[in-house]
Amino acid sequence: MKTPPTDASTPLFPFDLIRADLVDVEQAIRDQARAFDPAVEGYVSYVCQAAGKRIRPALALMAGGATGGKTAHHTRLSVILEMVHIASLVHDDIMDGAETRRGLPTAVAKWGSSLSVLLGDAIFAYALELATDFDDAQVCRSIAKASRDVCSGEIFQTQRRFDLNLSVADYLRMIEMKTAALFAAAAGLGARLNGVSEQVEQAMHSYGMKLGTVYQIYDDCLDLVGDEKKVGKTLRTDLARGKLTLPILYLLMDATDAQKQKLNKMLLKGEPMDTSILAGIADYEGAIERAVNFAQNMLKEARDELICLDETPYKKAFEDIASYLHALLDNCRAV
Repeated sequence: MKTPPTDASTPLFPFDLIRADLVDVEQAIRDQARAFDPAVEGYVSYVCQAAGKRIRPALALMAGGATGGKTAHHTRLSVILEMVHIASLVHDDIMDGAETRRGLPTAVAKWGSSLSVLLGDAIFAYALELATDFDDAQVCRSIAKASRDVCSGEIFQTQRRFDLNLSVADYLRMIEMKTAALFAAAAGLGARLNGVSEQVEQAMHSYGMKLGTVYQIYDDCLDLVGDEKKVGKTLRTDLARGKLTLPILYLLMDATDAQKQKLNKMLLKGEPMDTSILAGIADYEGAIERAVNFAQNMLKEARDELICLDETPYKKAFEDIASYLHALLDNCRAV
């Protein structure tokens, strides 16, 4: 079985075009802790220091570059969206009982659930406060809606854990809210800040939505086929937590009633599941293949949205991101 060629230290996407801008955004994110009361500042600083891939800021900056040029407004948008993302991760770790994130103890592991809930709330609220600084009220409203979608998607996922009747349509709606909404806001608002037409803004929003959806499908496939040492995080945990992802939903489609019952009993045990066990239930490799094909078809749709952009290095970078993710998905295919 192939393993995606990535590890904890390797950027998921080729962001060389805005690497220097991302350094500025990184510093700006860390500087936000000083806006909080001294009693809270240390907690905020801690959860902001675990630098992620900063995909959302990168999309906002690239959208600015592709539609007229990056400005201080794009940096501010990048910081806000990443703060929303950080807040959601604090809450995710509480719900999942996660002990580490990017090699560091999580907030919940260090300080418990009560403080961590409030910490995530404080960061969410602060991000929305920052959003009110934009002269265009629609920017603030869109950020608030994306934030609400992230939370709603997590609620939806929590409701439907261990639900073998979850449909593919339900799964896609769930990940559009919990993951893709911030990708879409980054790309769409990054363009809007340059005063583009509504058609261009919507095309960039749609690109971000499709890219974010595919990114989550890739992450879900990686949970089943990835190498923990190379990926840098614990894998094979989604099923143990009752999260039914696209490859598992495809697996269920091909399973008999008896096989579904067997999988249900395994799910209720809440134990990490070896892929060899899944392979004995139904067409496991075929399920991975279907999920990868679905995601790659969606990437083609995402690339089609870019026709609205002028030919610039930034448009090429958006195309390269889709191509790179397409290649990563190829490496998720079970062979």
